[in-house]
Amino acid sequence: MLLAFDTATPLVTVALHDGGDVVSELVSERPLQHGEQLAPLIDRILREAGLVRQDLTAIGVGVGPGPFTGLRVGLVTARTLGYVLELPVYGVCTLDVLAVEARDTGATTSNFVVATDARRKEVYLASYDDGGARLDGPEVARPADVATDLPVVGEGAVLYPEAFPHAAGPRMPSAGWLARVVAEERAQLYDPEPLYLRRPDAATPGMPKRVS
Repeated sequence: MLLAFDTATPLVTVALHDGGDVVSELVSERPLQHGEQLAPLIDRILREAGLVRQDLTAIGVGVGPGPFTGLRVGLVTARTLGYVLELPVYGVCTLDVLAVEARDTGATTSNFVVATDARRKEVYLASYDDGGARLDGPEVARPADVATDLPVVGEGAVLYPEAFPHAAGPRMPSAGWLARVVAEERAQLYDPEPLYLRRPDAATPGMPKRVS
């Protein structure tokens, strides 16, 4: 049983995949509370499926790009579970998950772009061919600098319609689709390390100034 989750966006999403397809998926009710919601959602999805953690065979986790704090919660949890339960942990670019879902559900049938909210009036962005394979990116950019008439999947199109006038679903990543990507190896799999495209806001203090 594969446990998959993503914390690269404001909402936490968790799913179980039995090797054939997704059997359960949950999404957090409150945004921006990754640390408080991820562990309870994992416990809940296992309990509702009648499973315990020892029934898991692998873990899939979104590696971003995304905000530092949210990614850290998901990746630390994935690595900890993998270590304690002696399970393989597979990372997937969150933008690739959105691309696979958009392609498989027919939301796009041509080349397209995935853009998610990077805050600071910027987006995380990558481009894909009509089969859902990544062509370029990911990068972080201002919407006006990467404006396009191609279909745009993800929250970026909703937030910046002037730059991305042709919005296409889905808007947020799904742990269920993340699980399918891992189980079917539909995109490149990574080590569970964060895909940061900008430096964290918090910085190590420099050397103290000498008092003259």
